[in-house]
Amino acid sequence: MKDISLWQAVARNQRRRPALDRALDADLAIVGGGFSGLSTALHATEKGLSVVVLEAEVVAWGATGRNAGFVVPNFAKRDPDDIVALLGAERGERLVSLACGSGDLVFDLVRRHAIDCAADQSGWIQPAPTAQAFAKVRARARQWAARGRPAVVLDRDEVKALTGAEGYAGGWMDRSGGVINPIEYARGLADAAESRGAHIFENTRVGTIAREASGYRLTTEGGSVRASKVFVATNAYGGGLFPELSRTYFPLRVFQLATKPLPASVRRRLLPGNQCVSDTRRNLFTFRFDAANRLISGGMHVFGSGSEQRVPRAIHRRLAEKLDLPDIPPIEYAWSGMAAVAPDFLPHLVELGPGIIAGFACNGRGIAMTTAMGGVVAGWAAGADPNSLPIPYARPGAIPFHALLRHAPNALLPWSMLRDHLDEGKA
Repeated sequence: MKDISLWQAVARNQRRRPALDRALDADLAIVGGGFSGLSTALHATEKGLSVVVLEAEVVAWGATGRNAGFVVPNFAKRDPDDIVALLGAERGERLVSLACGSGDLVFDLVRRHAIDCAADQSGWIQPAPTAQAFAKVRARARQWAARGRPAVVLDRDEVKALTGAEGYAGGWMDRSGGVINPIEYARGLADAAESRGAHIFENTRVGTIAREASGYRLTTEGGSVRASKVFVATNAYGGGLFPELSRTYFPLRVFQLATKPLPASVRRRLLPGNQCVSDTRRNLFTFRFDAANRLISGGMHVFGSGSEQRVPRAIHRRLAEKLDLPDIPPIEYAWSGMAAVAPDFLPHLVELGPGIIAGFACNGRGIAMTTAMGGVVAGWAAGADPNSLPIPYARPGAIPFHALLRHAPNALLPWSMLRDHLDEGKA
C-alpha cells in the first residue's frame, strides 16, 4: 500500500514553481493553489487583472489533490427547490444555475486549454438502495431536468446495466458530470493562468496579511505582495491565518484508495460507460475507475487508532462485498484529505474585511463547485457587487458550540451506518 495519492503517482505534468523572493504588486492576491484559487486566477487574468497566487506547499497539495476525481454538478445534501426555499427565488435560482453549469465549465476549461487530465464527461450516477430513497432521487432528477440539466431517472435494471452493482431500487444520472485526474487538472489550470500573466509561487507560506491604504500587504518568508483585493482559497487547510474561519465549518477527513488494476473481463461488467458513482447512503458508497482500470473508492474516518491502515481496509472489504468481487485486487494506493463541510451544505463566500474574502465550496462537491466559484470570485475582484453574487456572502458566522461539534461528521459515522442498515433491512 503506497502512502501517496494515486494522482500524485501517475501525474505526467510535474512542473514546479519557485518560492516568492521579491516584492510584487497585483490587483488580486490569492492564498492557496487548489481548484478555487487556480480557477479564480485563470478567470481573473481573462478579465485583465494582474494576479499572484501564493501556495504554502505545491499546487494541488491539499484537498484538491486528495479527492477521487469526481465531477459532480450539484449539491451534497440540497435539491434545487430546497435551495430556492432557503435563499429566496432570485438568489436561490442564481446559485442553482451556477451549479447547473459547473460540470460543463470543468470540461470546457479542459478542452479550451488542452489540459491533459484523463477527463471524461461520461456522467455521474446516484443509485438509491431503498424504495424511499429512490422516490427522493426521482424528485431530485425532475428538479434538475426542469432547469435544463441532462438528468435522467434510472430504474433498477438500468442502474445494474450501467454500474454492474446489484441491490439498488433505482437511481438517476446527470450526464454533465464525469471523471478527471484532479492533480493534472489543477496543474493545467495553473499553466493556463500563467500563460495569461498570473504569477504562481509554491513553498510560499503567507505569514501575515496587513491592511494598507490601497489594499493589503501579504508577507512571506522571502518576499511580499501588495494587492488591492485578496482571496483566501485554503478551504480546510487554512491553518492559523484566520482562526475565525475554522469555526465556520466542520472539518471532515475522508480516505480514498485505488486497487491494483482489475482484469478486463471484470472491468467490462463494472461501469462499462466509465461513469462515477456515489449512492444515497449516509455512509456514502462510491466507486470509479482510472484509465489503467484501477478501482477507486472512498470512505469517512471513524475515530480510533491505526486509521491509516484500518479505514482503507474497511473500504476495500466494502468494495468486494457491494460489487461482488471475491477476488478483488489488493490496495495499491491509499490516501486521505480534509474537506470543509458547512452546516447548510452550501458553498459560501466569507467577508474578512473590505476587499478580502474567503471561499468554501466543497461539501463533497469540490471539483465542479470550486471551479465555478473561481468565475464568481474573479467577478468580485473585477468590481462586481458582492450582494449580486450567486454564492451566499456574509461575515464569518461561528457554528454554535463548534469546539464540541467540530468532529461530529466523523464521530456520528457509526450511527449513520446503523441507520443505513436499518433502512435497508426494511426495504
